[in-house]
Amino acid sequence: MRNHSAVTTFILLGLTNDPQLEIFIFIFLFISYMLSVIGNLTIISLILVDSHLKTAMYFFLQNFSLLEISFATACVPAYLYVISSGDRTITIKACFSQIFFIVLFGSTGFFLLAVMSYDRYVAICKPLYYVTIMDNRVCRNLILSCWVSALLIILPLLGLNLHLEFRDSVIDHFYCDASPLLKNSCSDTWPIEQLVIVCAVLTFIMTLVCIVLSYIYIVRTILRLPSVEQRKKAFSTCSSHMIVVSIMYGSCIFMYVKPSAKDEVAINKAVSLLTISVAPLLNPFIYTLRNKQVKQSFHDTLKRLASLSEKY
Repeated sequence: MRNHSAVTTFILLGLTNDPQLEIFIFIFLFISYMLSVIGNLTIISLILVDSHLKTAMYFFLQNFSLLEISFATACVPAYLYVISSGDRTITIKACFSQIFFIVLFGSTGFFLLAVMSYDRYVAICKPLYYVTIMDNRVCRNLILSCWVSALLIILPLLGLNLHLEFRDSVIDHFYCDASPLLKNSCSDTWPIEQLVIVCAVLTFIMTLVCIVLSYIYIVRTILRLPSVEQRKKAFSTCSSHMIVVSIMYGSCIFMYVKPSAKDEVAINKAVSLLTISVAPLLNPFIYTLRNKQVKQSFHDTLKRLASLSEKY
């Protein structure tokens, strides 16, 4: 559908108007983005080449790393270009495309975290049936369901937004976000805003309920284990996932439970910056530093590369 608005481009205000601070932000975002891409690509590569990491848990981790790269790529390179070129304009099509991919990757990430918690539930509560339950077909179907669920959320919202007309071209953010975009519209946005809230709450609550229920059963099972060593080992397999869940859900709660309307934009920008830069950077370190198999695979791969370089 065509957008009948007189506004054809938007202007992104960014994080700051201070040139020196923008240089610092550019360096910070560039370094964090490159490190997050390298870190997540390392996890993806290790799981691809190491036969010991061919289980459901690492298959989901591989997909999560791919999502982290995709989510950061949907936001960071565009803003780096804005800072470096000084061109803050973005076309309506590009803006809607960015919103589409940000929401798609973000929503898929929440559904995938719920799937990963179910995987941990099966591994700890039903270890004898783990391989049977979490076979390749089930894993692929679960990943597919995450993407389909996210698409079912974003497509109706995007379809309604395409009919909006805009009175203002200024977006007070460093990327295209639904909230400031709706504020610029001269159309009736109440139905869209309500649908956005319903979809966001449903995604957040449904996935969080799945995660909480999984961990209630996991904790109950772990506490019944006879030895301290068994309990430590069981908890260690879940610790990385629990840290990532805390980061993702914590940032969302912090973003939408604001102290005052006056601070809304500033807090939204700050939390968004951390979400797109720090979270994707931390996840590879969380999973590698707290997972013995991934660490061992990384060390083995480095040794193989070192031995190959010595030969040549």
